[in-house]
Amino acid sequence: MCGIVGFSNFKEDISRYKNVIQFMSNKIEKRGPDQEGEFITPNVCFGHKRLVVIDKNGGRQPMTFNYFDNTYTITYNGQLYNTDELREELISDGYEFTSYSDTEVLLKSYIKWGHSIVNKLNGIFAFAIYDSNRREVFLARDHFGVKPLYYTITDGTLVFASEIKCLFEFPGVNTTLDKEGICELFGIGPAHTAGKTTFKNINELKPAHFAIFNSSGIHIEKYWELISKQHSDNLTQTCDKVKYLLEDSISRQLKSDVPLCTFLSGGLDSSIITYYTNKYYKENGLGKLNTYSVDYIDNDKNFQKTDFQPNSDNYYIDLMINKLGTNHHSIILDTPELADNLYDAMIARDVPGMADVDSSLLLFCKQVKKESTVAISGECADEIFAGYPWFFREDALNSNTFPWSIAISERQELLNPEIRSKINLKDYINEKYCESLSQVNILDSDDVQTAQKRKISYLTLNWFMQTLLDRSDKMAMYNGFEIRVPFCDYRLAQYLWNIPWDMKALNGREKGLLRYIMKGILPDEIIDRKKSPYPKTWNPSYLAKVKGMLSKIMENKNAPINNLLNREYILKIIETDGRAFTRPWFGQLMTRTSAYGLFMSSKYVA
Repeated sequence: MCGIVGFSNFKEDISRYKNVIQFMSNKIEKRGPDQEGEFITPNVCFGHKRLVVIDKNGGRQPMTFNYFDNTYTITYNGQLYNTDELREELISDGYEFTSYSDTEVLLKSYIKWGHSIVNKLNGIFAFAIYDSNRREVFLARDHFGVKPLYYTITDGTLVFASEIKCLFEFPGVNTTLDKEGICELFGIGPAHTAGKTTFKNINELKPAHFAIFNSSGIHIEKYWELISKQHSDNLTQTCDKVKYLLEDSISRQLKSDVPLCTFLSGGLDSSIITYYTNKYYKENGLGKLNTYSVDYIDNDKNFQKTDFQPNSDNYYIDLMINKLGTNHHSIILDTPELADNLYDAMIARDVPGMADVDSSLLLFCKQVKKESTVAISGECADEIFAGYPWFFREDALNSNTFPWSIAISERQELLNPEIRSKINLKDYINEKYCESLSQVNILDSDDVQTAQKRKISYLTLNWFMQTLLDRSDKMAMYNGFEIRVPFCDYRLAQYLWNIPWDMKALNGREKGLLRYIMKGILPDEIIDRKKSPYPKTWNPSYLAKVKGMLSKIMENKNAPINNLLNREYILKIIETDGRAFTRPWFGQLMTRTSAYGLFMSSKYVA
């Protein structure tokens, strides 16, 4: 895992900007603390910051290979999970290898298959390849956008990077927040519309897309999407196929030259990941698996049961530790740390995100990084297997908006009155909502329920899951730490996409099919446990701390944040301990305390 940067212009010499590559790379040095490299030509400049996971000496980047009088150079962030199969196919076709890194496999795969290489890859990736004979730069991003890739074009020069902040180091690229950016930040945020960012003229390469940049400009194509078709397998066949795909996905992601661990919360998803990882470790004589969980000081004293978080994790974690015999580590965070790291979490994301939910993961990864470099996570199971409450609640299904983001009037009220008079967040959200639904492939044979579930599944996969994936990547890589997400395997997602709802929600349960498959493998208490999200702090000291921090910011009437936000409304929220903002800002955990953190983060955008 790494950070990549670069720029290209095939109409003029841009090597005069070669020093900019270093400036851009320095902005993401946390993503790649182990190695760095540059590639400079008159028309193409690449930079790379590397986090070494596999083949320290053989995977240095940017990597260049000369083949039949043509030169190819790659800068790449990611991990290929079908490296061995690709290497064997290339060797049978006469290619030779000097390393066992997936970077060399990816580069030589491009040489053989060209632009169609994206159809051969199983993994998480964002990369750029310079083809000297074609005089073009080819960029691609993985199926679900696990790895980020941003770009802009200024005066005919393509500038790209793993993080937005890098782009602003290039001359002429500015941090402009326009009307659409405000709508993205306050209407859609912390999610975002695919391809867009908060900043004017700063784009992301969409998941499952590739781009070709040459003297004619940039050409972008979609190379993969979920295909709707009839599901012909019976329940037994379906269970066997899902179980195979899941175990195969997990085992593929366990290769590493550096210490690897799993996150274990005692929930169904992390328990499945840990069970199969532990099984792999035992079968391959890899010793005792390290597992990690996160909690907060005095959380047991302050825990409050809710529909979204019905119980705490500790009892269930102990069940799995006793069953598997893993070497478990409980990371305990202190509440003031969450508030103190809100700024770092925002810097990691480049825009306000999920507040304490972000800073908690950032701190968790920071602690785990002391002993491990790679973690396997249960992220994305709820999106793939239908685990969220909104899959089942009629009010959410019929809300005619994104069901995890319903506080639209409160969001509108947050804006400075002058800005609020010119922007209608509800209209913007509705436009994006309808635009997204129009892309869902509904079959003529789908009944009303199936069509409804396809729609909510599509929204969840392409909006909510993207937000969580972005959070995982940014918070982890800010610590030079890698999180892998086996549930996000595109083969598994494609198969689950067409499984009938009655089978997917077997026995009327969220993730019912997954629970049924794991019956007898995991403890019954784990199988039957109601979904519980990423643990948050219930300590009232967090609310007090962020309230104080925000109050201090708002003392200055001339603070830049007041150019963007409604000062009177925020003061009212502070005075009522957040009760003036009654509904969750986003999803299940972003309540009034998270909203405080968001407001404080917004001051840096303002």
